[in-house]
Amino acid sequence: MIPSEFIQQLLQRVDIVNVVERYVPLKKSGSGYVARCPFHSEKTPSFSVSPERQIYHCFGCGVSGSAISFLMEYSGMSFPDAVRDLAQEVGLSVPAIQSQQRTDQTHDKSLMAVLAEAHEYYRNQLKNSPIAIDYLKKRGISGVTAARYQLGYAPGGWRNLAHQFAQYDDVRLVQAGLVIEGEENKRYDRFRERIMFPIFNQKGGLIGFGGRVLGAGEPKYLNSPETPLFEKGRELYGLTQARQAIREQGRVLVVEGYMDVVGLSEHGVMGVVATLGTAVTPFHLEKLLRLSDEVVFAFDGDSAGRQAAKRAMDLLLPILKDEKKISFLFFPDGEDPDSFVRSQGRELFEAKLSQAKPFSQFLLDVLEEGCDLQTMEGRAKLLSRSEKTLAKLSASNLRLQLQQELAQKAKLSSTLLEKNLKTAIPPSNTRSANRRRMSIASLEINLIQLLFDHTTLVRSHMFLRMVDPNALEQFIDDLLRAAKNHPLRLGDWLERCRGGELEGIMEQVSQRTHLIPSTSEDAHTEMELEQGLIRLEQQSNKRYFQELFENFGTNLRTHRQA
Repeated sequence: MIPSEFIQQLLQRVDIVNVVERYVPLKKSGSGYVARCPFHSEKTPSFSVSPERQIYHCFGCGVSGSAISFLMEYSGMSFPDAVRDLAQEVGLSVPAIQSQQRTDQTHDKSLMAVLAEAHEYYRNQLKNSPIAIDYLKKRGISGVTAARYQLGYAPGGWRNLAHQFAQYDDVRLVQAGLVIEGEENKRYDRFRERIMFPIFNQKGGLIGFGGRVLGAGEPKYLNSPETPLFEKGRELYGLTQARQAIREQGRVLVVEGYMDVVGLSEHGVMGVVATLGTAVTPFHLEKLLRLSDEVVFAFDGDSAGRQAAKRAMDLLLPILKDEKKISFLFFPDGEDPDSFVRSQGRELFEAKLSQAKPFSQFLLDVLEEGCDLQTMEGRAKLLSRSEKTLAKLSASNLRLQLQQELAQKAKLSSTLLEKNLKTAIPPSNTRSANRRRMSIASLEINLIQLLFDHTTLVRSHMFLRMVDPNALEQFIDDLLRAAKNHPLRLGDWLERCRGGELEGIMEQVSQRTHLIPSTSEDAHTEMELEQGLIRLEQQSNKRYFQELFENFGTNLRTHRQA
């Protein structure tokens, strides 16, 4: 775990303007910078970056955050990866990376170099292989598309990589998954007579391969094994090529195989990634939901495809948010996205894509399977299934809509159904509930915004008051103490509150800070801050006496019963 103290030190060193400008061209505007938002399509710039507060905010789609959250949203990085990326940029060493981990990183770079050399060999082999070129042409793949996805070819034979690597016995060839070591230490190439699909991580580093056999051999698709670099359940094929289109379209299309991604690209359908032929995992979903607010899963129409869709639905239940749009697209049995677009063309494919089934409808279809709603027993079966499923669903507004729909299907009133289903907010949603409750605390939000907007005023006056330390009041107290020693930067405190009860409050402060410009630090501001703190103290005292009175009443009733 990365210490919070290091996060603060890092954000003090990082300039968010430099971070954003790596990916988005910024234009000076007043004391800040503006640009067209990289997270949604727009013609007029509504994305602003504040060097003073070290935060970004879009007035169009509402996204905001620090330098760390920008990297997470834009590049799809995890929190630790974003921290490491920024730390490397400013010359800091992340404390969590011990000497062994640094050794591992050096080893990873060495394995990447081996993979890159093998990739160069495979690409050269494709250029000189009429058989492989003819196969791609028959599949409708042009040279332009093959180059876009950097496809290659592993020819037949057992030790072809020995022509590329002078030391075929190098242990790294085995560790990178390129060579298999058999009995009596005999070595041979893992990939033979296959079209090679290079797999890149979210930073664009080559980490593995997928190979598609040319003939009728088995397995049809062969992936690199699990290595220090490659873990199949965490990666998405085609993400490097799809990222820009995903941002422009505001949608990511998820398919099952490599050829689906490449084939759709050939016909102009962009923003497509694949799950490397494996079932969707929680890691895939986390990455996809960071990439876009709209995710469409395209599955084969057979039973395996529908089972894959159900698995994705089950995994989405506890992490889905109301602002996310999820849908499922199924092709006729025997068809897949690649074969459909080749036979029907892009226009009909896009038309079919627009008919994708919403998450809510697919969920209802699954719940209704095998339930005869014309009988009381069938409706009871539906309710029994619904209770377990809705208890997992984290999107509270969607859950409410589903309850109303289920009430009609079960021929019950919404009130009676809600009581029957016992769909109180699940334990996993406690933090979301806390954030919603805190969102109405306008007094505290106003105070926090004033503290960030007028740090120098706070530092020059004794506004320190001890209040009853509940979460919000203690936080304001912490801000007051910190403001006496150094300027407050909103971006730093956004990260400090990440994942905690106050994350929702800080998001509101960030949005208000952009919507409501700070005023000059005059007597009016000083009076507003002072009065706010007095009200906060009065509120705390009122709550203290109310709790005291309630405790007295409880004790009195207990005494009388005794």
